[in-house]
Amino acid sequence: MMDLDEIDRMILRALAQDATQTAGALGRRFGLSQPATWRRVKRLEEGGAIKGRRLRLNAEALGFGVTVFLGIKLSRKGRASFADFERTVSAIPEVQTVEHVLGRFDFRLRVVARDLADFERVLRRRIMTLPGAGEIEANVLLSEERRPGPIG
Repeated sequence: MMDLDEIDRMILRALAQDATQTAGALGRRFGLSQPATWRRVKRLEEGGAIKGRRLRLNAEALGFGVTVFLGIKLSRKGRASFADFERTVSAIPEVQTVEHVLGRFDFRLRVVARDLADFERVLRRRIMTLPGAGEIEANVLLSEERRPGPIG
């Protein structure tokens, strides 16, 4: 774990809100020079506090109006079935995230589709036919609020 001072925490909070901010803009905001801010951001990246910066696409604006979270319990256990499932489900374009989880289900997927009929097609033709796919539970996303995680 990195030692963070208050300025590091402020920089992390600001970047969590908008990762496109430049070191110059962050420096002006927090009373630092551009080089000093850049060095701090670089140290946070090298220390692992910043894992990367991602572009978040608006799925709805791109024609994907339905997001569904799937809980999937594999029908058979074993190293090969987990690996096979993970590899094949990751290749489905509509599957945005694949999370191996502990609990009732083995995997949690975030799936986008154009509409419910499109989701049903993806579910029946792509997901339910995967090796080892057993029990499946679907939860349709109604709304979402992005909240950055806690910064110590």
